[in-house]
Amino acid sequence: MRSFTDWGTRHVGLFTFPHSPKHIALYGKFGFCPRFLTAIMGLPVRSAVAAAGSSQCSALPEGDRKSCLDDCRQITGAIYDGLDLTEEIRSVHALQLGDTVLISDGTRSTGFAVCHYGPTSEAGADACLIKFAAVRPGASSEQMFGRLISACERQAAAQGLQVLVGGVNTARQEAYNYLKARGFRTEILGIAMHRPNEAAYSRPGVWVIDDWR
Repeated sequence: MRSFTDWGTRHVGLFTFPHSPKHIALYGKFGFCPRFLTAIMGLPVRSAVAAAGSSQCSALPEGDRKSCLDDCRQITGAIYDGLDLTEEIRSVHALQLGDTVLISDGTRSTGFAVCHYGPTSEAGADACLIKFAAVRPGASSEQMFGRLISACERQAAAQGLQVLVGGVNTARQEAYNYLKARGFRTEILGIAMHRPNEAAYSRPGVWVIDDWR
């Protein structure tokens, strides 16, 4: 906890078991408060149909990768000030844990998904794990979110994987309901604990997938 204070971290969260009073009480001693459930959901991969306006970070020329990272930082910063996934994107590329799937409007990235797959990743056998995904906030967020999920499914199919996995906090009710309607089914339920006890980016109107396990 002292490290978080030294780093100036404004919001800290963790994933634990909702059915375990011992876990919730233990983390409560450190200032974490239980919030909404998080559903870890899976979708059988059905198609490799191309998703319009999508690409992979690994396929970008080095010069374009920097502007892509800037776009991703702007997307997350618009969702929650200070939220920045650029180091995770770099690590997935450098350690060959998977790839980052991108969608664009032709001029800039409008959404991205950090995807894990392969034997050295967190995904597990035959799965593509969306570790974090977000789209630019705005009137077309739902449409962009759908395009991003399609691009992730295509990436999973191209890698010969059987299931697409992603976690969504149920406080993000639109994103959660969209995934259910798309055919995702809950495999694991956890609870998000926050320090301090505030929503951060787990709130209605936020189109984000993440996995805090």
